[in-house]
Amino acid sequence: MKSAGILRTNADFRRYWLSSTLSTLGSQLSLLAFPLLVLSIGGSAAQAGTVATCSMVTRTLLRLPAGHLADRLDRRMIMVGTDVVRLVALASIPLASGLGGLGQAQLLGVAVVEGAATAMFSPAATIAVRDVVPEKDLTDALSRSQTAMASSSLIGPFLGGWLFTLDPILPFAVDAASYGVSAVLLLRIGIRPTERVADSERDNRLTAGLRWLTHQRALLAALIFAAGINIVSAAAQVTMVVSLRQSGAGGTAIGAVMACAGIGGLLGAAAAPWLIKRNPAGRLFLLIGMVWALGLAIFSRTTLPWAIGPVLIVVVFFSPPAGIVVGRAVLVLAPRDLLGRVSTATGLMMAGLASAGPIVAGSFVDSVGASRTWLVLAGTAAVVTLLSSVPLLRETSLDATEDDRGGAPKDADAPLPAPAGEDDAGAAGLVPAPPGPRPGSGGS
Repeated sequence: MKSAGILRTNADFRRYWLSSTLSTLGSQLSLLAFPLLVLSIGGSAAQAGTVATCSMVTRTLLRLPAGHLADRLDRRMIMVGTDVVRLVALASIPLASGLGGLGQAQLLGVAVVEGAATAMFSPAATIAVRDVVPEKDLTDALSRSQTAMASSSLIGPFLGGWLFTLDPILPFAVDAASYGVSAVLLLRIGIRPTERVADSERDNRLTAGLRWLTHQRALLAALIFAAGINIVSAAAQVTMVVSLRQSGAGGTAIGAVMACAGIGGLLGAAAAPWLIKRNPAGRLFLLIGMVWALGLAIFSRTTLPWAIGPVLIVVVFFSPPAGIVVGRAVLVLAPRDLLGRVSTATGLMMAGLASAGPIVAGSFVDSVGASRTWLVLAGTAAVVTLLSSVPLLRETSLDATEDDRGGAPKDADAPLPAPAGEDDAGAAGLVPAPPGPRPGSGGS
């Protein structure tokens, strides 16, 4: 199937994809506008940082409870409800501004409410994807979502900054409207009912997703690889800005270099299905990790923006395929009644560790300099890659099914057998689950 096929043939996924694209773009608009608005009404840089930090902390604290609720309640109504909550929260900013009562406390409250709603939305969206996209189309669907996210991340901040110059409140009005459109589109998704696990057989523990992950050796290795690259990526952003600034580069040059990361991500998302079909997970991870290590080592030798930009495009180009492989593996292998908690556990593992990257990078740059920091990051990427990807070279449970590789399609209504557990795992890791349909649609 061609990469655009699922958008033509799967109406439910098309509605999800549109809702996700619009609301992600809206969020990117306000991402830049939030700190600018705090400063424009007399707030300090510390207050602007507090708004972002409170939102991130709220999302982190609510990850596991959100996954627990997504496994027990109607996921589509969770998505619609949280979209409405985010619409009201963002719309309160233009309303308060019009009434002359906009202040720091309200912006902080909006950030916390939006962060909480986003935390609740994410695991429900993950389960919904598994509900409306057959397994044979998951690689295509995740690739389309990655492309939309990369596009929004590339143009959103620029568009948000432009709207802010027209009117400081305009980005928030557009963001609020995007959540409203998303909610309408999600209401039109006809998610097929799935059989629920009986309460007597359900694992209702909050940490059930984490417990399940500890027994999945192949998936855990993939997550360790993704978490390690995420830490390096987060650290590299800070190191890049500081090293360019120290070399005398201006804001325009730094912005152009950072935009290269968005270009690489967009191109990589478009090429991801081709790469995934031709490379088993272990070999793909090894390739990605070595490209990262080589690219970071090159950064240690130059601070010329025109030289760094093209290398950054190549480095980031290989990141989306890894994210798609990991995301698809979670959707296919996780037990149906644990998917919400498994998805939040994987997110907590990767995002939680990555949050330490900027602090560590800043400390290294201050103590040993940018050039040596790049070498440390390159070495970290290489070590993480070897430790996590080499054991996966003979593993097949994370790879695309025959359907993804062009084989005969499976029965779209056939049930997917439960994934292999610890007792079924061989020496190399998970035994692959037999191919079958998986559902799929998400949210904003």
